[in-house]
Amino acid sequence: MSTTQALPEHHKNCDLLFARAEESAMAARWPECEEAFGRFRAEIGAHFETEEQVLFPAFEAATGSRLGPTQMMRLEHAQMNTLLGQIGQAVAARDADGFAGAAETLLILMQQHNMKEENILYPMCDQALAGQTLAIGDEIARRAAAPCPT
Repeated sequence: MSTTQALPEHHKNCDLLFARAEESAMAARWPECEEAFGRFRAEIGAHFETEEQVLFPAFEAATGSRLGPTQMMRLEHAQMNTLLGQIGQAVAARDADGFAGAAETLLILMQQHNMKEENILYPMCDQALAGQTLAIGDEIARRAAAPCPT
């Protein structure tokens, strides 16, 4: 098992929750949207936290650098957190247009971000952390809410 093996699956879980929230917002099913968006926000928050508090520091210690890919991922996490705040405001206001606008931007950013992590950063982490025990899967399970049922 690689150090980062659980993380791409967690991306998929977050994507499913986000799609449910978006579908509910567009159908004006606001209580359902609140629940789905709340779960999504908790899951993606746990994902960011696990990367920023466990994976990135281990990678930085192994490589001796805090610059580069982990710095960029932290900046993108911050951008996504700003958009999550905007979406949360739209949900509270029952504003489908506001939700759609911020959600479209977030979706594009998430897709690009996940692709960079899965194709570039995670392989770099697996290589740099080879032979070390770093239970990312356990951290995600501990920090994140229950997986989205399929």
